[in-house]
Amino acid sequence: MRVLVTGGAGFIGSHVVEALTAHGHEAVVFDVRADPGADVRDPAAVTRAVAGVDAVCHQAAMVGLGMGFGDAVEYVSRNDLGTAVLLAAMAEVGVRHLVLAGSMVVYGEGRYACPRDGVVRPGPRAVADLDAGRFEPGCPVCGAELSAGLVGEDAPADPRNVYATTKLAQEHLAAAWARSTGGSAVSLRYHNVYGPRMPRDTPYAGVASFFRSALARGEAPRVFEDGRQRRDFVHVRDVAAANLVALEGRSAPGVLTVYNTGSGEPHTVGEMARALADAHGGPAPVITGEYRLGDVRHITADSSRLRTELGWKPEVGFAEGMREFALCE
Repeated sequence: MRVLVTGGAGFIGSHVVEALTAHGHEAVVFDVRADPGADVRDPAAVTRAVAGVDAVCHQAAMVGLGMGFGDAVEYVSRNDLGTAVLLAAMAEVGVRHLVLAGSMVVYGEGRYACPRDGVVRPGPRAVADLDAGRFEPGCPVCGAELSAGLVGEDAPADPRNVYATTKLAQEHLAAAWARSTGGSAVSLRYHNVYGPRMPRDTPYAGVASFFRSALARGEAPRVFEDGRQRRDFVHVRDVAAANLVALEGRSAPGVLTVYNTGSGEPHTVGEMARALADAHGGPAPVITGEYRLGDVRHITADSSRLRTELGWKPEVGFAEGMREFALCE
């Protein structure tokens, strides 16, 4: 199979290219890092790139919370306009198989249950609560303490920041393309991906990269809130393997199929910071009590659908992966 990988020179995309090559496929890299003319927003360049491929693995995106709402135009341009240009070219050329790098950020907060009111969906956390160090969302009905659980793919979307909004728009575009063309589309909703080649020293990187960069400077990782916010940290090689099985599996035509893509082992951000510090031999993390508007408290998802339907399972455990990440160049 000949697969165009947009963002194929980037963090996740480069691992997808390696996984495809290792399994006998031909990966065609389309990435501005490898070729300044390879801009996914350029219709002519994209049309040339999709000609002659069997499938597209769309990894190119602007990620992270960035510097603030001033980044909104660039996020929408790169993520949504770029995806629209790509899908239009695929429709024109006749490429009918897409795997999209989705994200769990489309859910907003995760799944919560109230002992009195059952499953509830808390709204955005109030600034006054965050300033006072009240980080856990309460029941929107009675205010009681909530218990957090795993969110499934059928949960309603509730994006809480610009990046999340653009990732949801990408899925809507992919679904519209699939209905219009009869193509098959898969969105892998990544959790917190980490591992070798992760960008560093940039406001658009992930939290694991921030912590590792601090340790490399001999500084303590600075953990926001109280460090107890839960995430699912999934290794980049496992994410690449998920892309491989999604490309080889070929989902139902005419629809977008969504799969949560996580390790299945939730950990707190504080646990992750301590694991990196211990592996690096650096200073212990510092809990700052600071926060970022747009961050959610807990988001961990159920990835059993991907395991059951496509036979994927993560291979890199949390402790092993964090040791490797802490020490990799």
